[in-house]
Amino acid sequence: MNLNLSSQIALVDVPQKLYAPQTAVEQSEITRMEKISTDIFPDIDGAVIHLADIVVKEILKKQSDGQYCVLGLGTGNSLTPVYDELVRRHKEDKISFANVVVFNAYEYYPLQDEKNHSSISQLRRRLLDKVDIDEKNIFSPDGKIPQQRLQTYCSLYEKDIERFGGIDIMLLGIGRSGNIATNEPGSTHTSLTRLILIDELAREEMSMTFDTSESVPPCAITMGVQTILQSKKIFLTAWGEEKADMIRNTVEGNVTDSIPASYLQTHNDAHVVVDLSAASKLTRIINPWLVTSCVWNDKLVRSALVWLCKKTGKPILKLTNKDYNENGLSELLALYGSAYDANIKVFNDLQRTITGWPGGKPNADDEFRPERAVPYPKRVIVFSPHPDDDVISMGGTIQRLVKQNHDVHIAYQTSGNIAVGDEEVMRFLHFINGFNQLFSDSKDDVITNKYKEIKQFLNNKKVGDFDTKDVLTIKGLIRRGEARTACTFNNIPLNKVHFLDLPFYESGKIEKLPVSEKDVKIVMDLIEQIKPHQIYVAGDLADPHGTHKKCTDVVLAALNEFKQSGKEDDWLKDCRVWMYRGAWAEWEIENIEMCVPMSPEELLSKRKSILKHQSQMESAPFLGKDERLFWQRAEDRNRATAELYHRLGLPCYEAMEAFVKYNY
Repeated sequence: MNLNLSSQIALVDVPQKLYAPQTAVEQSEITRMEKISTDIFPDIDGAVIHLADIVVKEILKKQSDGQYCVLGLGTGNSLTPVYDELVRRHKEDKISFANVVVFNAYEYYPLQDEKNHSSISQLRRRLLDKVDIDEKNIFSPDGKIPQQRLQTYCSLYEKDIERFGGIDIMLLGIGRSGNIATNEPGSTHTSLTRLILIDELAREEMSMTFDTSESVPPCAITMGVQTILQSKKIFLTAWGEEKADMIRNTVEGNVTDSIPASYLQTHNDAHVVVDLSAASKLTRIINPWLVTSCVWNDKLVRSALVWLCKKTGKPILKLTNKDYNENGLSELLALYGSAYDANIKVFNDLQRTITGWPGGKPNADDEFRPERAVPYPKRVIVFSPHPDDDVISMGGTIQRLVKQNHDVHIAYQTSGNIAVGDEEVMRFLHFINGFNQLFSDSKDDVITNKYKEIKQFLNNKKVGDFDTKDVLTIKGLIRRGEARTACTFNNIPLNKVHFLDLPFYESGKIEKLPVSEKDVKIVMDLIEQIKPHQIYVAGDLADPHGTHKKCTDVVLAALNEFKQSGKEDDWLKDCRVWMYRGAWAEWEIENIEMCVPMSPEELLSKRKSILKHQSQMESAPFLGKDERLFWQRAEDRNRATAELYHRLGLPCYEAMEAFVKYNY
C-alpha cells in the first residue's frame, strides 16, 4: 500500500535539463542566478543516496589513511532520511563508523530532560545508537552546564573541534527563519559556539520534539556561523515546498544576517541538496526563460505571462511585442506569431477556470468548463483534515454546492483535539457542572466526580504534561460540536457529517503516528458507502505540523487501493478529485484549474461559518507567528486571488476560492 502518494504530486512537469544538466555548459547556463552549488533531485530518495554516498566515501577514505572522519551533524527532520540510509549501509553493507568523530551542532539550554528532550538524544535515536561509533568520539554541548561556566565551556568546545583537525563534513537542515543549527536571524559571520535565545518561529518548529512550544527551553548552545564555515565541506538539505522560499533566498539572495544560511555563499565548498519541491522557487525552475531556452507548454506559457504582467504592471491583453522582447520572452513571439495571439490564448485559459458552478452546470455545454455537467446532482465528499479546514479553505464553494442541490458530505478526518486550549475545557466543565447543580441537584455522580478529577488535573498541569484521555475526549467533543454547528449553518444535514477520528492523529502529541492501513480502511469504507462523483482534499501539504499531508495521503491511498484491486466501479472512474488550500498558502495562478467566485454577501457568510469554530479564535494554540485569525487569513487569501485575476484583466470579484485537479 502506497502511503506517500502526495509526494508524487507534480503540478509542473520540469524538464530534466533544469535540475540535472548533462554538460558543464548547461550547468553554468541554468545556474547563473545561484550563488551556492545546488543539487536538485526529483525526489528525496535520490538526494539521500547522493548525500550518503559522499559521507561514506569520506569515511572510507579516512579509514584507508588511518585518520578520523569528523562529522558535524544537525538534528533537523530533513536529515532523518539521510541518517536512515547511513544506518542501512552500516547494517547491510557493513560500513564501519569506528573512525568517525561526531560534533553535535547544538543543544537546548537549560536542559531538563536529557533522555527524551535533547538534541543529542534525537541524534542518538536516529543514528549514533545504531552504528558502531565509539562513545568517546561523540561530542555534544552540555545543556546542563552552570551558566557561570558557559563562556569557558563554549571555548573548550571550539578547541575540541580544532583538536581533531576541524570538521570534514557538516550536515545541516535549514529552519523556517533561515537558521543553521540555532544561529537565528541577527547572527554574525564571526560568531563562534555560544548561548543564543531561540526565537518564536524556531520554537514552533522544535515543538514537534517537545510536544508544546511552551516546553521548548528558551535558549540553545549552538555552533556559531564561523564554526560552521570552518568545516571543509558543508551540505545544507531541505525537502518540500514549505522551504522553497527560504532556499531561494539562501541560494540566490544577498548574504545577510537576517538569513544566516546565506553565509554559506562565502564558503568555497558548500552545497545545497534539495528535492524539486524545495527547489520550486529557484529561477531555473520557476522562471526558466530567464536562464535558458524552454520547451513551452500551456502551464509554462501561462506562468510566463502572469510573471510578465506583474513585472510590467499591465493586464494580459495590453502586453505588447516590445514587452515580450525586453523581458526575455521573444521565444513566445516566435511560437505564437504575435503578442496578441499569445495574450488571447492565456486570457481565455484563465477565464475558463472561473465558474460559479463547482459541481458542474446542468444542461450546459461543458467543453470549456472545469467540471462536467452530468451527472447532476452529484454526490460530493469534502475531506477536512481538522474540524474547520473545510470552511476555512472552501466555505464559499461548499455553500454553492449545497445551494445547487448537490449531495454534500463533510468528512472530518481527525479530532483536532490537541488544538483546543485548556480554558475551553474548563468553560465547558463549568457549564456541565452548573447544569448538574441546577437541574439534578448535583445528583449525577459521574459529572460531579469527573468535574473534580479533570479540574484538579488541569490546575496541576505543568508545561509539557500530556493531556489525559478524558481531557482529550472533551477537547474532541468541543471541536465536534463546533463542526456540527458550522455544517448546520451551511445547511448540511448532520447525517451527512462524518467524524472519522483517524488513528494516526491520536498520539496526544504534536508529532503524530505514522499513517497506516487502518487509516486507509476507514476512508475506503466511507468512499464505498457514498460513491462520490466529486472528492475534495487538502492540497496545502506544507502545513506547519504535517497533518494535512498525512490526511491527503490517506485519501489518495484509498483511491489507489480501489484502482489496484479492480473494484473501481463506474462512479469511481468518473470521480474527480479537487485539491484546495487553506489558511497557509494559495495555489499559484498558473496551476489553478477551477476558481469559484464569491460576492461580498457570500464572503461574509463564509466568515460566519468559520466563526462557529470558537475554540480556534484568539485562544487557539497553533495560530503561529501570523497574528491574523483564521477567518482573516482566509478572507485575505481569497481577496488576493480575486485581485490577481482582476489585475490580469479578468472580471473583478470580491473574493475567489481556487482548486487544482488531482489525476489518479
